[in-house]
Amino acid sequence: MSVPARVSLATLGVTDVARATEFYESLGWRLSPASVPGLVSFFHTAGGLLSLVATDDIAADAGLPTRPTPPNPAADFRGTMLAINVESPAAVDEALRAVVQAGATLVKTGGGAEWGGYLGYFTDPDGHLWEITYNPGWPLDEAGVPRLP
Repeated sequence: MSVPARVSLATLGVTDVARATEFYESLGWRLSPASVPGLVSFFHTAGGLLSLVATDDIAADAGLPTRPTPPNPAADFRGTMLAINVESPAAVDEALRAVVQAGATLVKTGGGAEWGGYLGYFTDPDGHLWEITYNPGWPLDEAGVPRLP
């Protein structure tokens, strides 16, 4: 058997599901009615679904020990990053302004990348790292999903 090459759902472990839900809703993201307030929130994206679940609940479900919350979650890089591709450098800057206004922490202002694109980074209120990027070599389809050669 082969495993399908797709990401259906990305789940972020959060300290407070309601607070995290408010952050993503303030970005204009559409909350699914399949969500269970305070327990799990599902958001529709142009790709797979994004869910928010309490970090301790994810650890318990997987049979893993919980980690203590660091004093500054934004500084606790977890080796994972999510990305939002947009249509232009100006759209990167606009999106970075919007996430900061919604409560995100700006990690890196928008700027040119050595590979010819333009990007910036932020962390959400739980310290999850996000990149907002424009890549001229990856055209976006009508849903905003990059299409690779």
